[in-house]
Amino acid sequence: MRSTALAQIPVGVVAERRNAKSKWVDFLWRPVSVFVGVPSAAPWTPLDTEADTILFFAGEAVIELHRTETTNYRDNLASGAPALWVALCPVASERPYDVLAVTADPAEGEALTDAGSNLVEAVSMPPDVVEAVFQFIAQHHVERTFVKRQREWQAPSARRVRMENDRAR
Repeated sequence: MRSTALAQIPVGVVAERRNAKSKWVDFLWRPVSVFVGVPSAAPWTPLDTEADTILFFAGEAVIELHRTETTNYRDNLASGAPALWVALCPVASERPYDVLAVTADPAEGEALTDAGSNLVEAVSMPPDVVEAVFQFIAQHHVERTFVKRQREWQAPSARRVRMENDRAR
């Protein structure tokens, strides 16, 4: 499928596996960070181990920047804590998850939660990505004024005739 993105930023995703304190699941998974570039390591390579937590390189993704979403990107940067939304999709293989998407658009991040089975987390946006998104906004943002649609006035008798016609169908 062909992308309409005007800019793309390759990133790597780091996920955390934590021992669960539950009798129903053994581990809790969550994306914890994103870094710019793609390492030579294979997906699901362990990066760091602590007492009950292991960090993994979960895989690579591409942040796509679209001209029509610059307002959302700008609001994200203006929030004081710019974030990226990372979605991991469960798979039936030796890997627990595949990296589904990484986005700087809060609305798209929220939409990624619709599947219900995806793990979606907001993680801190790295400074290099902040700069790239800022430059993209400076180059492509066009302020659009909100135009409220005006309804046309209809006489009450015309409305009644239309309702009667609709009932007759």
